[in-house]
Amino acid sequence: MNHSIGLPADGTFLGRAKAPGIAHPLVVTVRNGTVFDITSKDAPTSRDICAMDDPAAYVASASGRELGDLDAVAANSFAGSTAKAGPALLSPVDLQAVKASGVTFVVSLLERVIEEQARGDASRADAIRADIANHIGHDLSQLKPGSPEAMAIKASLIERGVWSQYLEVGIGPDAEIFTKCQPLASVGFGADVGLHPVSTWNNPEPEIAVIASGDGRIVGATLGNDVNLRDVEGRSALLLGKAKDNNASAALGPFIRLFDDGFGLDDVKAATVALTVEGEDGFVLDGSSSMSQISRSPEDLVAAAMGTHHQYPDGVALYLGTMFAPSKDRGEAGKGFTHHIGDMVTISSEKFGNLVNRVQLSTQCPPWTYAASHLMRDLAGAKLI
Repeated sequence: MNHSIGLPADGTFLGRAKAPGIAHPLVVTVRNGTVFDITSKDAPTSRDICAMDDPAAYVASASGRELGDLDAVAANSFAGSTAKAGPALLSPVDLQAVKASGVTFVVSLLERVIEEQARGDASRADAIRADIANHIGHDLSQLKPGSPEAMAIKASLIERGVWSQYLEVGIGPDAEIFTKCQPLASVGFGADVGLHPVSTWNNPEPEIAVIASGDGRIVGATLGNDVNLRDVEGRSALLLGKAKDNNASAALGPFIRLFDDGFGLDDVKAATVALTVEGEDGFVLDGSSSMSQISRSPEDLVAAAMGTHHQYPDGVALYLGTMFAPSKDRGEAGKGFTHHIGDMVTISSEKFGNLVNRVQLSTQCPPWTYAASHLMRDLAGAKLI
């Protein structure tokens, strides 16, 4: 199995790392295959750099201390690595709120309706999938959410008795935005990702997450795994918090690719995000998600998350959603895909590299113990704030 970081040679990259003997997380970048510590009083956090007028220009010119070869730091980042004496990567965001968008692609929209109709029972999914397709009879991917045409289809579906809260946020005027985890609680490249132990039907969600500053500017993007418990959310949408926000259930990385002259929002909109799941049982699942098929633009989703109605002074990392919803059977026919403990999940995209994580129970992942209060104390102790 190849679980390399696969970072492209070009680009301006912003990340975070931990290093032996240093209490506070380091702000890092990559230059010519080498990781550099660029932490300073001007920019002691990832959040501070993302708030700058030109984050990429700052990172490109910032002086730094060499930490080591990127591949070596990446290898040291895996859970269970025996080379813990060296630096290891963390999630590239720190004080930013971590939010997520739901039901932004037609395929995931229909799968959410299936989850709801199945009430969390995976064995009913195939039959419901066929029934829903027969009832809808429209190519929803061509609809603009909130448009008169979408509202007409909504009325027709209500009349047929197949309206759903997921169809509401999929083609209605309002996007679904929810909290994925608290600031500093996301995990990065190589870390274990967590499943709540009550779940028996779950899946990875390969996504791009955009990074917005406190004033709403999108300054970069990264890869993300919006780990999802299909059975829990399927029982009730009011259980979304339990389905989505658990210890180590939000993965981001490997780095934020900052917008510069060679990379921007159009590249995000054109990206294809690939997924591979490799099980210890020999099972392999492949899939992909094309950002060109998203029904709400990244700008619209950021505007739904933050603005005059809701401020985030430290900025936001916002998962944009996925069109990938695995239905390939793993085991008994008709029950679809669910994770096994030990699965290796690789989420990749040409301009971002690879985000690789191993699946574990959330109760067995390292507990989240380092929050904003700890960061502030450690930065003050280092005389960085």
